[in-house]
Amino acid sequence: MTGPIRITAPDGVAPAAAYAHVVMGTGRFVAVSGQLALDEDGAVVGEGDPAAQARQVFENLRRCLAAAGAGFDDVVKLTYFVTDMAHLPAIRAARAEHIPQDRLPAASAVQVAALVRPEFLMEIEAFAILPA
Repeated sequence: MTGPIRITAPDGVAPAAAYAHVVMGTGRFVAVSGQLALDEDGAVVGEGDPAAQARQVFENLRRCLAAAGAGFDDVVKLTYFVTDMAHLPAIRAARAEHIPQDRLPAASAVQVAALVRPEFLMEIEAFAILPA
């Protein structure tokens, strides 16, 4: 197997527009903790700006995946924790800079009352599978 297999429309399930319903693969599992909009010095990026925060979060995800020898092509699942569902378009735009439409992972979006600090608008975690 050369990479994850994506199934966007399993039989009897409405097709997914912005994610894959099923992503599977074999190999080494990589879990990346939820990433926040912090720069490498720990300063908040884009306070009050969902687009800036989403770009920083995806950059942090990229760096974490790289540390494990992985990339966004290996990602099988993203989970978005947002303080407002209105931030999803900004997240999708940042995701599009890293993941092409035909390689989308499975995904879940959860609106939360708060994150660890009030200036954070989102936290995103990733699961990836690397070839064995």
